[in-house]
Amino acid sequence: MPFVRRLLLASLVSEFSRRVQVDPKNMTDFLQVHPKNPDARVIKQAVEVLLNGGVIVYPTDSGYALGCHIGDKSALERIRRIRQLDSKHNFTLICADLSSLSLYARVHNSAYRILKAYTPAPYTFILKATPEVPRRLMHPKRKTIGLRVPDNAIAQAILAALGEPIMSTSLNLPGEEEQLFDAYEMRLKIGKQVDLIIDGGACGLEPTTMVDLVEGVPEVLRVGKGDPEPFL
Repeated sequence: MPFVRRLLLASLVSEFSRRVQVDPKNMTDFLQVHPKNPDARVIKQAVEVLLNGGVIVYPTDSGYALGCHIGDKSALERIRRIRQLDSKHNFTLICADLSSLSLYARVHNSAYRILKAYTPAPYTFILKATPEVPRRLMHPKRKTIGLRVPDNAIAQAILAALGEPIMSTSLNLPGEEEQLFDAYEMRLKIGKQVDLIIDGGACGLEPTTMVDLVEGVPEVLRVGKGDPEPFL
């Protein structure tokens, strides 16, 4: 590249960074990954961050999510601060498959048939939690937990390498109506508050459809990306 072009490019990058106030020294790790064939090195790094008590941003089949290790109280509190959530907020366990989900929820026969038919998919199912779930993640009165199995290659690769669910919540920042969907914007807004951002491209803006299966009869609590018709 000619010297003048290199100089002009450097000037443009510098000016852009100044305007958006990007300080690389204070930014988190930011990794781009193929949405269908994720790099094993990126997946390994995400798992290491989770196991070391970190907070990650990663794509799912219904938008980007904040995630941490299921047993890490400190990381959970960091997510609460990012989202400004109170103690009553219901978190979700992201599971690799139905077998994994069944370890953390009491699944009766009718619920099992529904889960088998509608996972993986953009649904969150509310079920009674088992003792495997930390009490701080359960609904304080009902002792329930939200669980889901995402249809996303990156999320599934992380779950397979981790070998257990990810404690998760959608990436809705305080005062903003929509979820963050642009990875670079995430880096600007919360880059100093998380340990890793995985850019897996566009993955939608709609939340999951939430279905309560506690009593055996499906009750749609929220209509989102997943088709609610089978549960109505």
